[in-house]
Amino acid sequence: MTGSIRQRLMLLVLASVSVVWVAALVSSYRQAVHEVSEWDDARIDQAARTLMLVNTNDLAALTEDGAHSSDDDGDDDLSSRLLYEVRDVEGRVLAASPGLPPANAADLPSSQGAAAGSVAKYDARKWNTYVLHDAAYGRSVRVFERSDSRADLGTGVARRIAKPLAYALPALAFLIWVGIGSSLAPLKTLSRAIGARNAGNLDPIDMRRTPAEVSPLVDALNVLFSRLRGSLDRERAFTADAAHELKSPLAAIKVQAQVALTTRDLAKQRLAMQRVVEGVDRSTHLADQLLLLARLDEGVPSPASGVELDTIARECIAAHQSNASSKGIALALNGDAHVTMRAPPALVRILLDNLVDNAIKYGETGCRVEVVTQRTSGTALLLVRDSGPGVTEQDRLRLSDRFFRAGGSRQSGTGLGLSIVARIVARLDGHLTYSSGIDGRGLGVEIRFPATQFPSLP
Repeated sequence: MTGSIRQRLMLLVLASVSVVWVAALVSSYRQAVHEVSEWDDARIDQAARTLMLVNTNDLAALTEDGAHSSDDDGDDDLSSRLLYEVRDVEGRVLAASPGLPPANAADLPSSQGAAAGSVAKYDARKWNTYVLHDAAYGRSVRVFERSDSRADLGTGVARRIAKPLAYALPALAFLIWVGIGSSLAPLKTLSRAIGARNAGNLDPIDMRRTPAEVSPLVDALNVLFSRLRGSLDRERAFTADAAHELKSPLAAIKVQAQVALTTRDLAKQRLAMQRVVEGVDRSTHLADQLLLLARLDEGVPSPASGVELDTIARECIAAHQSNASSKGIALALNGDAHVTMRAPPALVRILLDNLVDNAIKYGETGCRVEVVTQRTSGTALLLVRDSGPGVTEQDRLRLSDRFFRAGGSRQSGTGLGLSIVARIVARLDGHLTYSSGIDGRGLGVEIRFPATQFPSLP
C-alpha cells in the first residue's frame, strides 16, 4: 500500500511540476521573442534616424563599405545585415545597400507610417521594414532586415532558456522521488509495527520516531490496542470465572442425577431431583450474573431516562416481600419521596435487587432490612441497611471483589451481587461506601449519585 501511495504521490507531484514547468517555459519563450522583437525594432529605428542625418558624400562612402548590424559575431551573411535605401523627395536613390530587394518608389508610404517590424515581401522573401520620411531633410529612408534572422535569434534565446529547464526536470524528479521515499519510510515502519500486533501482542506503538503528521493515527491505534487488550483480558477473566464457578454446581447436579438414577427409594429420588433443580437454578443465576458483569465491563450503552429511586425501591421491596416473609425478615422503605435522577431504569432496578436480595439472603430470622432514599444538596442518596450479623472491617474491604464471600457465611451464593452493584455505581458515576447497619448492627450500603445525574426540574 505504501508503494502505491508513493507512486501516486510521485506522479501527482511530477505532473504538477511539469505543468508549471511547461507554462513557465512557454511564458519565457514568448517574453524572449517579444524582447528580441522590441530590441530589433529599436535597432532598425536607430539605424534609420542615423541614415537620415548622414550627408550625401558619407552616404556614398557608406554604400561602398555596406551597413552591417551591430552583431558581436561579425557575421557578413546577407541574412544578418541591415540593408537600407535613401531617396530624395523626387524618389531618386541617393544611396542603397548591395543586395537590396527590388522595390519601386511607389512602394514607399507617403508619410512616416510604417512602423518597425512591418513585414513586406520582396523577391519571394519576407523582410522586416522600417520607413522614415522627413520633409525637413527632403529624404525618405527605408531599412530592411530579413525576417528569418529575427526568428533565428528568438529561437536561439528560447533554446538557451529551455536547455537548463530541460536538464533540471529529471534531476528534480529524482530528488522528489528520493524525498518522497524517505518521507514515507516511517509509514513502512509503522505498517510493520501494526502487522506485528496480534492477540498476544497488543503493546503500544513506540511514537518516538513517528512523524508529527501521523501521530494522531498512532495515538488512536494505541487507544484501540489498549481497549482490545482490556476486552481480551475481561473475556479471559469471564471464561476463567465461568469455568471455575460453574464446575461445582454442574458436578453437584451430576452427582444428584446419578443418585436419582441408581436409588430405588422414591423419597431419595425426589430429594435428588429437587437438588438437581436447585443446582440448575443456581447455575442459571450464576450465568446471568456473569453475563451481566461482562456487559457492564464492556460498557454496553443503556438508554437513560428520569427515574424515581423511591418508586423503584417500592417495586423492589414488593417483589422480595414473599422471600423475606418466609425467613421472618421485615422490609421497609423510608426517606423522601420523588427522589429523581437520570439513569437507565434497568440498571437501577438490578442494583436494588442485588442489595435487597443480599440483605435477605444473609439476614437472620427477626432481622430488619431498610431501604432509604433521600434528596440532599447536589446528590441523591440510596441506603440499604439491615440488622443482620454484618461483616468484619477487614471483609468490607473486599466486598466488591468477584466471588468473594465473607468468612463464616453459611448461605449459598455466587459472590457476585456486590461486585455487580459496584460496577453499576461506577457506570452511573456514583460513590459507594460500606458501613454499619441498623443500630450499629448488620451492614449498610450507602450510594450517592452526583448532581449531574439529575434532570432539570421545573
